[in-house]
Amino acid sequence: MKRFIIILMLVLITTLYLYVYPGELKKLSFEQVYMSKGEVLLKPLPILPGWADDMNYYEVKDQKLLKVEARSGKEYLVLDGAKYEKLNAEGFSLLRSADKTADYRRFLFIKDGDIFLFSVKENALTRLTNTKEPEENPTFSPDGNSVAYTMAGNLYVYDIAAKKEKQMTRDGSGEILNGYASWVYYEEILGRAGNYRAFWWSPDSRKLVFMRFDQSKVPVFPIYRADGTYGELEKQRYPKPGYPNPEVKIGTADVATGGVEWIPLEDKDEHYLAFPRWNKKSSAVYFQWLNRGQDHLKVLCWDPAAKKITTVYEEQQKTWVDFLEEGSLQLLKNGDLLVRSSKSGWFHIYYVSRDMNIRPITSGEWTVSNISLVDEKRQQVYFTARKEASTDTDFYCTDFPGKQVTRLTDQAGAHRVTVSPGGSYFIDEYSSVQFPTRMDLRTGKGKLVRRLGDSYTPVMATYDLAKKELSRIKTPDGFELPAAWLLPPGFDKTKKYPVVVSIYGGPGASTVLNYFNYRGSFRDHFLAQQGIIVFSVDHRGSGHFGKKGMALMHRCLGKWEMQDYIEAVKYLRNLPYVDSQRIGITGSSYGGYTTTLALTNASDYFQCGIAGASVIDWALYDSVYTERFMDTPQENPEGYKNASVLSYIDKYKNNSLLITHGTMDDNVHMQNTTQFIDKAEDAGKMFELMLFPNERHGARAKRVIEAKMELDFWLRKFFGKTI
Repeated sequence: MKRFIIILMLVLITTLYLYVYPGELKKLSFEQVYMSKGEVLLKPLPILPGWADDMNYYEVKDQKLLKVEARSGKEYLVLDGAKYEKLNAEGFSLLRSADKTADYRRFLFIKDGDIFLFSVKENALTRLTNTKEPEENPTFSPDGNSVAYTMAGNLYVYDIAAKKEKQMTRDGSGEILNGYASWVYYEEILGRAGNYRAFWWSPDSRKLVFMRFDQSKVPVFPIYRADGTYGELEKQRYPKPGYPNPEVKIGTADVATGGVEWIPLEDKDEHYLAFPRWNKKSSAVYFQWLNRGQDHLKVLCWDPAAKKITTVYEEQQKTWVDFLEEGSLQLLKNGDLLVRSSKSGWFHIYYVSRDMNIRPITSGEWTVSNISLVDEKRQQVYFTARKEASTDTDFYCTDFPGKQVTRLTDQAGAHRVTVSPGGSYFIDEYSSVQFPTRMDLRTGKGKLVRRLGDSYTPVMATYDLAKKELSRIKTPDGFELPAAWLLPPGFDKTKKYPVVVSIYGGPGASTVLNYFNYRGSFRDHFLAQQGIIVFSVDHRGSGHFGKKGMALMHRCLGKWEMQDYIEAVKYLRNLPYVDSQRIGITGSSYGGYTTTLALTNASDYFQCGIAGASVIDWALYDSVYTERFMDTPQENPEGYKNASVLSYIDKYKNNSLLITHGTMDDNVHMQNTTQFIDKAEDAGKMFELMLFPNERHGARAKRVIEAKMELDFWLRKFFGKTI
């Protein structure tokens, strides 16, 4: 017996030793990181489409939609997607529909440009439209009995019971768009998530409010597709700084009569209109007006019965004012508002009464990120904020007077929260530099109910992964810039390491955050594995220092980014384990701009870099984004000149830059890269170039070859070797 116990103890000790010390740790492979092949280090979290009500949430498992009781975790089957064979045979999936009713009883699909309706109750698929022109953005009415959509610049409504289509507008064309956003509104104002949709149902399902865009005066930018013998020319209405914008007006459409009424605006000066929305009674429309200079915002209310427009909120700033998106404007039942504004120099919540008396609910040198829920009955507002640290996002609750702010998340890190309709529960998805993403269910007071998921797997312990660390870099004028790095596995302080500075750099765009990794990617870990320190830093205008910091960038993009990035490089150079002659920089879009600017205007500090889809000159980018920060070229000629990469070509050092761009980029046109190449060649400068034929803003279809090319570039520049 004694011998058996000894043997058992030896087995247990050996097992424990092997678990703690599993032998030589493994390395990540290129195929794992970029091609999703091989061992998986993170397991997926539960798929939760949203809340069914205040006490139940939805979850998707194995093609099944379940309703889950929050308190007990008990599951109820709502749909089994695998059982609808006819639907699946058509290539449709209930879990990937164009739209669905709130009760998951009806679904919309688009195939070959036409709309199909599937009824769960009848287990029937019905084709609603059959047209030459494609329909876009089919959207159920709140009662689920009608579908609104756009086609060829016009707005339509389909009555499901009557099997009848009604055309609401008739002047649509390539230049006139009803209910379908022009490109610059889609990209910069309404947002990509809306997929160009610019119409919204009233809560009673009787009316629609929609935006009409006249882009006939907007100059056309040609984009060339190189396929075939002659190729194809795509014409894009794209307003650049100082050029005409689309002319916009807002209308309401009565579904029963088909009549359209336009909201009258007397203002003839250039302006933007955005975010029309109905009040809860479907009796009034709120919308926002912003002057072209983007420093004067009004929230207006249109009363169709009284034929009257009332200003319910107004704000002006010396720099710029942001539109109030959904998480920044809440309409209360009594006609009052909650507004998220940066007018104090930091983003905070304000209570705005009907007589426009404004008082703060939150205050201090920290940022409210989003208003998540307003409980009018209890007079409480739930919100996310960067309060404990500018690198962390937490969930909070306070009362309307703002007397006490209560933190509801208790783990340091970056939290993304989905709160139930009544505030009884919230789902918390979060991570930090110490641990990968977890998902918890908590009560509305922050008490943990149960863990729903953890992406960590024991497989991670068998890999020699880089360690992520956060820090701060102090500038001579007192800013403490947030920074993060991944040190190479087996890091040795007695050695010298090259550094890749990975940045974005746009106003208010923070990249240094207390999270594990970006969207589960191990790209930076793989680069660190090559013996490279991967480093990120956020400048004073990145959002960590509120609107006060961002406002410094007004009319001088490029100035403070470079000054703070240079300070970061000076800090790195003073570290004994950093090779000061091997510091690279990389970024895309705005990050491409800061990369090319760093390798020209700050080329004494950065030895090489990779710039993707770069803005080279702000006069070449779109009007809305650029003028927000720079005003027009006519108003700010020196600012545009100083911000242009082309102004510093003479400082560029030969063959230090790899440029990449999609040839059909409709966001940052390849014209930017072409003009840089032209100036560089005229100056006798050498560079590397890789184009992605027919790709848009980002090489999605070519991402593997892009990754190989980037890895090869760093290996050549830092170590004199190739893939």
